[in-house]
Amino acid sequence: MSMSTQTKSITIKAFRFNAETDYLPAYKTYEMEVGKDELILDLLNRIKWEHDGSFSYRRSCRHGICGACGIKVNGKPVLSCKQNAQDMIDLFGDELVFEPQSQKRAIKDMIIDKGDFWEKHAAIKPYVEADVDPHPETETLMPQTKVEQFLDADYCIQCGGCHYACPVLEVNDAFFGPAAFAAAYRFAVDPRDTAAKERLEMTAELGQGVWDCVKCNECVEACPKEVNPFEKITKLHNMQFEQGVAQRNVATKHAEGFTRSIKKFGYLDEQDIVLYSEGLGVVKHLSEALKMVKAGKVHPFDVMKKKMPRSEKLDEIQTIIEKVQTSKLD
Repeated sequence: MSMSTQTKSITIKAFRFNAETDYLPAYKTYEMEVGKDELILDLLNRIKWEHDGSFSYRRSCRHGICGACGIKVNGKPVLSCKQNAQDMIDLFGDELVFEPQSQKRAIKDMIIDKGDFWEKHAAIKPYVEADVDPHPETETLMPQTKVEQFLDADYCIQCGGCHYACPVLEVNDAFFGPAAFAAAYRFAVDPRDTAAKERLEMTAELGQGVWDCVKCNECVEACPKEVNPFEKITKLHNMQFEQGVAQRNVATKHAEGFTRSIKKFGYLDEQDIVLYSEGLGVVKHLSEALKMVKAGKVHPFDVMKKKMPRSEKLDEIQTIIEKVQTSKLD
C-alpha cells in the first residue's frame, strides 16, 4: 500500500442475478482503488455509481442499526455499513467476492427475499404478551437483575446474518433459526411476559426447535452486534428442562446422557451416550458403522476390550452434579 495515497488496488467479483430475466447467476469483475477508511458499503456504492447503475443492493441508515445492508464477502457474513474494506482485504487478499446472504433466495444481485426470516421471527411472538392497564398511573419498573437476564438479546437488529449463515436452515426449512431463538429467549425471560411457556413449547419441537441446532457457532461469528445467538439457544435448552417443557426424545436424552456419563465415570463415554440416547434405534446406524470399520475408523474388538476408566475424583464430581442439577426428564 502506498504511504502517500493510502489506497489499494483490488478486484471485486460481484454476484449478478435478476430473477425476472436470468436463468442462472453470473459474476462480474470490477477493478478499483480502495482507501483505508472505506467500508464495504462504499464499495457497493462505487460499483453502482462508477461502473453499473443497474447493480442492486439494500442500504438505509449507514449506522449499523437497521440491518438492511447485510451481504457476504468471500463467504463471510458482514454488515456492509459497519465492515471496513481494508480488514477484508487483509483477511482474504486483493480479490473480494460480493454475494447475497442467500443465493437461493436472490431476487436482484445482493437483494434477497427475507420472507422466511420474518415469518419465523413473527411466529415466536417477538413482543411482551401481558394484560396491562391501558392507562397506567406509574411506569413499570424492572430490577437490574432481571434486565441482565436478557444477555443483550435485545440488541438484535434483524439483519439476517446469523439466519443465513446457519447450515441447518440450508437443509431444513422448518428450523426457526438463531435470530428467532434469540428473540424467543429475550421475551421468554421478560418478567412482564405471560407467553414464555408457549415459546418454550414451540422451540422444543423437533425439526423446528433448538434441539436441531448443530452447535457449529456460525451464528456467533456472523452477528455484527455480538448478540451470541448460540448462548440463547443453550439457555432455551435449560429453560425447557427447568419448566417441564422438554419431552423425552433422542435429542433431550442425548443432552441428559452427557450428565449421566460424567456422573457415572467422571469422563465422557461416547458409546454409552449413543446407546442411552437411541436405544434399539442405534441399529439404523449399522451400515455407517460397518463402513467406518472397513475404512479403519473404528476398531470394534479394541472397543469391546477397553474398559471405561473412572476419575480419581469421581466422588467430588458426583457431588457437584447433585448440587447444580436442577431438573431431569420425566
